[in-house]
Parts: sequence; C-alpha cells; structure tokens
Amino acid sequence: MAPRGNTGPGDELFTLSDRIAIVTGGMGQLGLEYTRALVARGARVAVFDIAETPGQPNPDIDDAIARERILPLRVDITDSRSISGALEQVVRSFGVPHILVNNAGLDSPPDAPPEENGPFESFPEASFDRVMDVNVKGTMLCCQAVGGRMAAAGRGSIINISSIYGILSPVQDIYEYRRQQGETFYKPVAYSASKSAVINLTRYLATYWAKKGVRVNTLTLAGILNDQPAEFLEAYLSRMPIGRMMNAEEVIGPMVFLASDASSYMTGSNVIVDGGWSSW
Repeated sequence: MAPRGNTGPGDELFTLSDRIAIVTGGMGQLGLEYTRALVARGARVAVFDIAETPGQPNPDIDDAIARERILPLRVDITDSRSISGALEQVVRSFGVPHILVNNAGLDSPPDAPPEENGPFESFPEASFDRVMDVNVKGTMLCCQAVGGRMAAAGRGSIINISSIYGILSPVQDIYEYRRQQGETFYKPVAYSASKSAVINLTRYLATYWAKKGVRVNTLTLAGILNDQPAEFLEAYLSRMPIGRMMNAEEVIGPMVFLASDASSYMTGSNVIVDGGWSSW
C-alpha cells in the first residue's frame, strides 16, 4: 500500500514499501498508531501483544488483518519461548523483519493499590520487578530474538520507546492535587528506572550491531493526551513549553523517520519528542 496523497522524490526516503515490521504492545493506544502508520506506508506488520484485539472497535485494523497486512499474535514479551515462537510465525508468513518497534510497557495505572503510589521508602519490590520485567527484560528479549535475525540478514531498524521520565525525574509537584485530596501519591520509581535502562540498552546494541547493518535508536516521548483528570492537565501544562499534551498521532512522524532510510546514518541516538519539556 503506497502512502496516501501526492509524493515527490524526497518521499522515497520515508517509504516503507514491502518492509516487514513487528510492533510490541501493538493493540494499545500508541501501538495502534504505529501499526496503522506502518501499514499505510506499505509495510506488513506483526503485532506482538498479550491482547488479541484492540480495546475499542477499529475497522481499519480489522480490514488490514483481513488483507493479511497485519498479523496479530498473542505474545508474552517476558517469555523468550513465546517471542521465538511468534517470530517463527512472522518469518514463515512475511519474512525476516526489517523493523522492530519496542512499544510494550507498563506504568502504575491510576487504580494501582495505594502502596504502589506511596513513598519511595515503601515502594513494593514486586511492583518494581513487574515493571522492570516488561519494560527492560521484555525489550531486551525482543531485541535479542528479532535483532539477531536482522543482523544475520545484514539490515534492520530497531526503535525502543522511552519517556521523558527516563531522562529526567518526575516532577512530583504535578501530583500535588492528589495529595490535597487526601491521597498519598508519588509518581513511582519503577517506570523512570526502566525507561532510563532502555536508553542505555539502545546505545549498547547500536554499537554491538553497527557493522552488521542494524540500527538501534530510542524514541523518547512526553505524556500523551488520554482523558487525564482536569487537575492533572492544569498542573502538567503549566510546565509544558508548547502548552498542550502530545496527541497520539504525533508519534507517527518521528517513528517513520527512524524506521525508514531517512535516518540511515543514525544509530544509538535518542530522538526526544516532548513539546520542550526537557528544555527547561
């Protein structure tokens, strides 16, 4: 499928025609955006997710699955055997992947138990392990399996998704409104630690595979608009230079750039898309 609209010579740099991609967590909010964008630019996409379908009806995703442009696979990215089995299905169905987007990740949800959102001194060890298992181990295992195949083929682009909380500490003042409501709330440590680890995993793999044609870069994002409470938005936006949260579709341009030949001389880089947050 060619990109929609008029194209010129420069657009060839950004084409993903006939490339094979894997998106982890591809049934989630951002994962669906990555998947749609890759398919729209000509790629075939395997989705690795513990969920078999999107949370909301998505006719365009269903249509792409029916046309065999998307291969949905139930995968536990913390289990190397689950990844290996799914990867073999991808190779049989599509071929050796050209692109891997490591998007799957855990954060503490709003309904997490109080002890998980309490002070650092009492943060539960089990909660830390769960987040690190998915965000770090899961990313490493996917890179190990898929990146190894890419290196053997002599080409590939791996995009590891990080967060501004992986390069900067969370501003705990943003959550003061929750404490004023009587909650004991602090943005937990595990997400920050895990997303920081992802950035240096990227650097390690970038140098490790550089001469084998596999590029590895990080895409670091600010907060995505997703029905957050008004009190949170007011506090968050007061510190955001651009004055708004990121819309989910705004992840597409940077991701396509890193996936395509437009970034052919980039590896080990951290592309920060944060509305100016880290510029303060």
